[in-house]
Amino acid sequence: MTGQSSRNHTSVRVLNPAEPDFLVLPQRTRKPRRCGISHVLDNGMSVSEVERRLQAAAANIDVWKFGWGTAYVDPSLREKLELLAAHQVLACTGGTLLEISWRQGVLDRFMDWAEAVGFPCVEVSCGSVEMPRADKDKIIDAAAARFLVLSEVGLKDPRATPSAAQWAADARADVEAGATWVLTEGRESGTVGLFDAEGEVRADIADAVVAAVGLEATLFEAPRRAQQAWLIRRYGADVNLGNIQPAEAMAVETLRLGLRSDTIGAVPTHSRSRTGVETP
Repeated sequence: MTGQSSRNHTSVRVLNPAEPDFLVLPQRTRKPRRCGISHVLDNGMSVSEVERRLQAAAANIDVWKFGWGTAYVDPSLREKLELLAAHQVLACTGGTLLEISWRQGVLDRFMDWAEAVGFPCVEVSCGSVEMPRADKDKIIDAAAARFLVLSEVGLKDPRATPSAAQWAADARADVEAGATWVLTEGRESGTVGLFDAEGEVRADIADAVVAAVGLEATLFEAPRRAQQAWLIRRYGADVNLGNIQPAEAMAVETLRLGLRSDTIGAVPTHSRSRTGVETP
């Protein structure tokens, strides 16, 4: 009787259906992380929407950007910031808000406000307002003393086509000034900056920025699934991706892990045969 009980005990495997482990998947960094981040774009969501998205996919969201100047007019800002902090998601101001503050000569007041309300990150950009390089360096340096800085390179004007070398030089200068991540301009449309009018990735620019500052410091704005898949296939599961729609955060994670047809080829070789039998 005792022997039978022992055999039964050793043969039983307790499974947790919520944590399957039968696939071989790419290794992923874990939160809080600096590489492999997913940066989402809030275009004016309600508190209830934010709460639902966080309940569903907070583990897959690292930075939550309040697009453009929405943080300035959002009546639910403080509630959202509290929710994000509770879910270990970094909140970031939109770059346009900083650009307008600089243009109006109230940059110090902007930074005081952002710190007071609880933003851990700010975006420093010059895509909408022409800004001298020296001024951008000073802004990044000052902001880095108080926040994590996401700087942006590239322009929103589709007619402007700086060379890959210029993108690389700007990215390098931003990191040297104190930026944690360098955003490659792509907008919410995915048709400017890093992308052509059809949304195709400009590979020479992407490679030049990565070569200049490294993969960990590069954050690609990539709102479209095809763009996200291209970047994952080229740089791996832990590429930094930005301007993701909050509702798509979990879907992007499946792209990273090769759980969608777009990126199956990015998954490491399985240790099981196609029949599901373990191989030595």
